[in-house]
Amino acid sequence: RVGSATSLSSTAIHSRLQELVRLFKERAERAKERLIDSDVTSDEESPVASPAAAPMPAPGAELEGDKPSGDDHYCEMLCCTFKNRPWLDRLRSCQLPSSIDPLTNLMYVLWLFFVVMAWNWNCWLIPVRWAFPYQTPANIHYWLLVDYLCDLIYLLDILVFQTRLQFVQGGDIITDKKAMKENYLRSQRFKMDVLCLLPLDFFYFKVGVNPLLRFPRCLKYMAFFEFNNRLEAILTKAYIYRVVRTTAYLLYSLHVNSCLYYWASAYEGLGSTTWVYDGEGNSYIRCYYWAVKTLITIGGLPDPKTLFEIVFQLLNYFTGVFAFSVMIGQMRDVVGAATAGQTYYRSCMDSTIKYMNFYKIPRTVQNRVKTWYEYTWHSQGMLDESELLVQLPDKMRLDIAIDVNYNIVSKVPLFQGCDRQMIFDMLKRLRSVVYLPNDYVCKKGEIGREMYIIQAGQVQVLGGADGKSVLVTLKAGSVFGEISLLAAGGGNRRTANVVAHGFANLFILEKKDLNEILVHYPESQKLLRKKAKKMLKSNNKPKDEKGGPGDALILAPKAETPKLFKAALAAAGRVGGKGALGRLRWRLKELKAMQ
Repeated sequence: RVGSATSLSSTAIHSRLQELVRLFKERAERAKERLIDSDVTSDEESPVASPAAAPMPAPGAELEGDKPSGDDHYCEMLCCTFKNRPWLDRLRSCQLPSSIDPLTNLMYVLWLFFVVMAWNWNCWLIPVRWAFPYQTPANIHYWLLVDYLCDLIYLLDILVFQTRLQFVQGGDIITDKKAMKENYLRSQRFKMDVLCLLPLDFFYFKVGVNPLLRFPRCLKYMAFFEFNNRLEAILTKAYIYRVVRTTAYLLYSLHVNSCLYYWASAYEGLGSTTWVYDGEGNSYIRCYYWAVKTLITIGGLPDPKTLFEIVFQLLNYFTGVFAFSVMIGQMRDVVGAATAGQTYYRSCMDSTIKYMNFYKIPRTVQNRVKTWYEYTWHSQGMLDESELLVQLPDKMRLDIAIDVNYNIVSKVPLFQGCDRQMIFDMLKRLRSVVYLPNDYVCKKGEIGREMYIIQAGQVQVLGGADGKSVLVTLKAGSVFGEISLLAAGGGNRRTANVVAHGFANLFILEKKDLNEILVHYPESQKLLRKKAKKMLKSNNKPKDEKGGPGDALILAPKAETPKLFKAALAAAGRVGGKGALGRLRWRLKELKAMQ
């Protein structure tokens, strides 16, 4: 017994030591992970008891180290155990927001898509199931399954989504749960949603499954129009969707008319006269073909025989003429709105061509004007970008200007370190101009009154003895002419020719606009003048005693002493320097020495 007890205790101690080694290895691995990724956290580990102090487990009992902790969740697969997050936690993490912005939330637009699909199921299939013999006792359970699935979507829309929609009251966006719920309960939308879910299905037990009892489900039309507005707001080419929607209106009117024609044929008796449907072939396709010929008034239809057929046909003709004319007018409006910009561009070009022909402008100039119109329209989609932004508030124009131009302007060395708000004011003053190939952006000797920023394309700086050698090629993002903005007097003339190499889109900032801005930012004005002077010095421009061109760009040059006055001074010097001229000459020398 003593030997067996000793062997049992040694076996337990050996297994315990192996367990301690395994725990230390796991701890070392976790420490490595924490060193590699500082975001990885682990629970504090309690100190491990010594083997002597640890209680001996009973034979056959499971060691504590082999038991998974109660806080962790494990799932067993084959012979292994994996840590797994409970599905309830995953479900809790996927929660709807407490409030939904109906104008910008894409999840709400997606939900409206499902609601509209359920609404279309009712609008398209209820007439078919009522008129045509497609709903039979053999497949009735499939129809009911989809019907009640659509009802569930309606119910979720009322209980979950509509009560979470934000609204504006007194200029404030209301996100309070109670206020949002009360706003929905007071709205017309809630009344229509409740009306469309009237439980008329209970009459199935008395009259049978009649699809017409589900007709109130078609009253959820407000969700359809809301979905149209939200979808058009996020689509880049909304006019395509408008064309598809208008076509769907026409197809639906033909669909309803085909259902009515089959019902009228069944009422009169299939094949009873030459006017009714004879019961051959696919019933829906044949009736739809008849509806198309009737509503579009193609003609070639058999003459109605009975009074019922005559009245039905007359109503069809009147309805067809009215509906088809409405559809044609709506399609014209959709296509006209889609091509409004193109129409405006064509009218502007036609007016310009008419003007040039009236004044007999040379053909080469006319071709360049036409080229400018075509390139500007195809590159920008409009002739003048300012016309697009003129209706927006000043803050929105600034936001758009920051997104479009800030990255370019902020890289200009002259403006780095200036007041950020001053740069924002400059962005709103930038004007976009398109130059054709070989157009002169600026010429040598011109007075510089603007700065240029290349948005797209390239320009070439020409110089040399002949003035045609390419000194440098500037690409998109480059800036030139910025020193001219701070020039004074007559020293701000262009020193080289700049020509567009291909089509070039440039932003222009005029000097008068910058001066109006700098009035409100005196510190930035001082900084800009200092930077301009440093940039001129770095360019190593020649200077002389009387002030070179570099200084003249910052300060206006002094007028040169007249030659006649110089001769008088020289004569006074020869006389001996006495008198008024001599004293004046001595004073000028003294001022020159001080300078």
